[in-house]
Amino acid sequence: MPHKYFDDQFDDEEVLYVFRKHPIVMRKGLVLGSLGPLLGVIPAAVKPELGFGWFFGGLAAGIVLSILLFTPSWIAWYYSVFIVSDQRLIQITQKGLFHRSVVDVGLNQIQMVNYEVAGLQETLLGYGTIMMQTYLGDLVIHDVHHPAHIQKKLLNILREQGVLASQPPMREDELVDEEA
Repeated sequence: MPHKYFDDQFDDEEVLYVFRKHPIVMRKGLVLGSLGPLLGVIPAAVKPELGFGWFFGGLAAGIVLSILLFTPSWIAWYYSVFIVSDQRLIQITQKGLFHRSVVDVGLNQIQMVNYEVAGLQETLLGYGTIMMQTYLGDLVIHDVHHPAHIQKKLLNILREQGVLASQPPMREDELVDEEA
């Protein structure tokens, strides 16, 4: 039996590609986390006669506060992942500590894969948006690292799996008619 990469993986399913968003999505947590050490040393800065013990103790407490403030952003980034298998595309999005969202789209339902890099920050840092048009609706993935590379990889996987974007997916009754 092949190795399972994620819990909902089928026994006959092979994982072909895994990607996640750009680390820029953690910027809010990083800004909040950087305030921790600053807040920790304020008492020693206001009253210098407290001494170095208060300064370094406050700095240590500020670093702990910084880690606590940054951790939810890191968890949301790390556990939000996009998995492309030989059968489907799975988008797992972690929203906070106790909320997870999963979108599962069959590869044969994907019509078109496009990307967009809009703006100076996205261009300089190398991230953008992937837009997939499916028969179920649009799937938009914001803040993806190297969107052109990922789009090309997704299109290659679709071709290798025999999915043609210009043809609608066939229903089972149409497959029977073609075989006859």
